[in-house]
Amino acid sequence: MKARSMVVLICLVAWLSPALAARPFRIYAVTYRGVTEVERGFADYFAERGIPVEITYRDIALDTARLPALVEEIRRVRPDLVYTWGSGVTLGIVGPWDQADPARYITDIPVVFSLVAAPVNARIVPSMQSSRRNVTGVSHVASVAAQMKVMSAYKAFRFVGVLYSSNEPNALAVLDDLRAEGRRRGFTVQARAFATDAAGKPTPDGVAGLIGELRRAGAEWLYLPPDSFLSTQAKGLVVPAALQVGLPAFASTEPLMAAGALAGLVGRYYTVGQFAGYKAEQILVNKQSPSRIPVETLTRFSLQIRLPVARRLGLLPPLAMFNYAEMLDEDFSAPAKPAAVMTR
Repeated sequence: MKARSMVVLICLVAWLSPALAARPFRIYAVTYRGVTEVERGFADYFAERGIPVEITYRDIALDTARLPALVEEIRRVRPDLVYTWGSGVTLGIVGPWDQADPARYITDIPVVFSLVAAPVNARIVPSMQSSRRNVTGVSHVASVAAQMKVMSAYKAFRFVGVLYSSNEPNALAVLDDLRAEGRRRGFTVQARAFATDAAGKPTPDGVAGLIGELRRAGAEWLYLPPDSFLSTQAKGLVVPAALQVGLPAFASTEPLMAAGALAGLVGRYYTVGQFAGYKAEQILVNKQSPSRIPVETLTRFSLQIRLPVARRLGLLPPLAMFNYAEMLDEDFSAPAKPAAVMTR
């Protein structure tokens, strides 16, 4: 009887094992402004690898005040992994690395972030080598030094203008890097913040006036930092206003380039999502601790130049750039083609 029971138990385990193995990993994804190409790349990574996942999306629609409620929901549902989009969302879910209060933030569930321009400056991690906690992720922006080198090669400058959101951690971190690079390279940064409403949220009010101020202050480029609100205003408002005063715009991200900037050194959002998927696979499938998985950025970026804008501004690129840059022939108001890659 005992032997028969053992046989039945073994058969039951053998029958259940495939079902248990097929249980999808549960991922709780928090986005900032809806599903983007990053999330498409993230989801496609698992599909291509044959890794079963069940992704629950929660979008905060640019309102970080919604994050505490999502933290509570994450605690209740206990997903296998949390995915976050951008610095503001990530900080709202995991907190600064040196102030990660377990009462306010998620400290005991693995978290993979994407679209964080400066993870160390934003205080999400103490170093790119290790977060020392339940967090790892992917940055998406070429170094400020590399971007300034490309800008200078296209058109030498002494003054750079920047329009940014004062509540956007990505933009603030990159602005700090830009000022530091200016001190090293000998150029001056002229920065203007978007106007804000009573709640402290950026608004498009007076954008043309701010860009005019930057031009009058001597700006020779308008640098477009990684900034979610800026991305929503770039195509219809910011880039046209810059063109109106003859100010060339340089994009730090793919959406900002697609908004009609003259040039940009950008990484594909879809690729960022796939890289984040790889980080998640290391945690979910290979059972690695996030603290042992380094935070990394893309190693390949595309130099894109929009020729109709170059002609309009009378700023055709140096001939050498035609050998390695991706030349876009669309009108400035049309979205850019997917980026070809160039080693940074």
